[in-house]
Amino acid sequence: MSTESTAPTGSEPLKTVADAMDAAVKAAQEGVEGARATVAEALPAASQLVSRVVYKACYGLSYGLVFPTMFVARSIPKDNAAVHGFLDGAHAAMDMIDEMKPQIK
Repeated sequence: MSTESTAPTGSEPLKTVADAMDAAVKAAQEGVEGARATVAEALPAASQLVSRVVYKACYGLSYGLVFPTMFVARSIPKDNAAVHGFLDGAHAAMDMIDEMKPQIK
């Protein structure tokens, strides 16, 4: 029995290496294109999720502040010293802000 060598000779090993490198480059390019497509699909979903979270947080915060404040404000009788003090203080604060505006510019 004779044993024949089936190993490539000459330039065949270089061609095999070149083919392998070409296949690796093509696979890398396909991977990058696949990653871009995945990101392009995931970005709108992530943006929508962030938008919902921000909306719900702001809604909850404003509802949590406005509702109790209005509940307390509506339960206080209108014609008494406390209400007149709050109103006078609010008007004084707004007047002070109006006076400060020209100085800021």
